Amino acid sequence: MPDLSVMIVPQPRPWRRLAMLACLACSLATQAATASGRHDHERARAALQSGQILPLPTVLQRLEREHPGQVLEVELEQEEGRWIYEVKSLQADGHLVKFKLDAATGAVSKRKAR
Repeated sequence: MPDLSVMIVPQPRPWRRLAMLACLACSLATQAATASGRHDHERARAALQSGQILPLPTVLQRLEREHPGQVLEVELEQEEGRWIYEVKSLQADGHLVKFKLDAATGAVSKRKAR
């Protein structure tokens, strides 16, 4: 029978503790970002329902008439208290163009080609 009087207990390694703390921090950050994203979505929906912003399809139709291209990405943000649609579009000539549109009127306020 083996001698059980001496047991070797592995000591926690510092990198394991750091890894666990990093995982916990990432988890909390993801939860906070998700909660913030839900809140942003609700604010955008309320702005649409109250008539503060135009529906996205309406804005994109107007943009397509003036600046034809393939829409790659759309974001709705608030800047200085105003709602702004940010649209990245690939133009027929191959240029990537970023538009900032007033979400209330659909007017292009800024155009930046890359």
